[in-house]
Amino acid sequence: MADLIVKAAVKEELNDMNVASDFYDALDEEVEELLQDAARRADENDRKTVQPRDL
Repeated sequence: MADLIVKAAVKEELNDMNVASDFYDALDEEVEELLQDAARRADENDRKTVQPRDL
């Protein structure tokens, strides 16, 4: 699995919250699934370009 998220950006977005180390792996898996679903929808619509509506 590729690292799709930037830990520093997540930490910055969550402000003063602590982030468990395994949170990043779980978030990465969610993002990967979201991207795969979007790519599938684009493909089903005969497009090679993933668009916001595919989310």
